[in-house]
Amino acid sequence: MNTQAQIALMAGAAICTVAPGSTYAQSAREVRGASPLVALENEAPPRLIVDPPLAEPLAAGRVFIQYRTENLRVVPVFGKGALSVSPRIGHIHITVDDAPWHFVDASGETIILVGLNPGPHKVLVELADPTHRVITSETVRFTVPSPPTKSEP
Repeated sequence: MNTQAQIALMAGAAICTVAPGSTYAQSAREVRGASPLVALENEAPPRLIVDPPLAEPLAAGRVFIQYRTENLRVVPVFGKGALSVSPRIGHIHITVDDAPWHFVDASGETIILVGLNPGPHKVLVELADPTHRVITSETVRFTVPSPPTKSEP
């Protein structure tokens, strides 16, 4: 067998070995979703999912509220120009007990509140676009317990 025939035979064997596996593999797009470098048409609306405060820290007077978003990435990017980024980006506004002000968080991490007085409280979590326009919101209600009384010796 000449060298050209050997190369053709090896190439054919390689194709047969690779081809069956590739028919069962999912594409990167199927696993990871659409590329963030290409604008998406008809994106699903953003969603905000907020959990109640974690029980153990709350029992100690600390409020840890976990949340997540769908169809929007929480990142520290602001301004009108960021409205055209796809997939969407935004941040959250947090208002405690109907205060006339809120604070902004773009970390995507758990919300942590300390120093609240014992008693009932509510936290409004708003999902906002890069221009601070509120897209959707959730309110969490909870009670900070009174600290345990110290027994005298």
